[in-house]
Amino acid sequence: MELHEIRDRWNAILDALLKQDRVAWLAFFDARLADFDGTTLTLDFSDSGKLGAAHEYSAARIKQRQLLVATIKELLQIDVEIIEQ
Repeated sequence: MELHEIRDRWNAILDALLKQDRVAWLAFFDARLADFDGTTLTLDFSDSGKLGAAHEYSAARIKQRQLLVATIKELLQIDVEIIEQ
């Protein structure tokens, strides 16, 4: 799978997260998909940093990362590791 294919389905992934856990959706809704090497999906949150501390969800992302990984597995049928840039 290529990065553009994940990008094409990103809104569906976020919609599925929202149905499961609103906190998980809040933690990842402002992520930019920066890179995918076939196993590792790199998320970029630099744009959210411009908005100030009110949008700082890095602590929540640590706890919710497994739900995102599971949702990607369910919808895209791929195993990924998530890292942040």
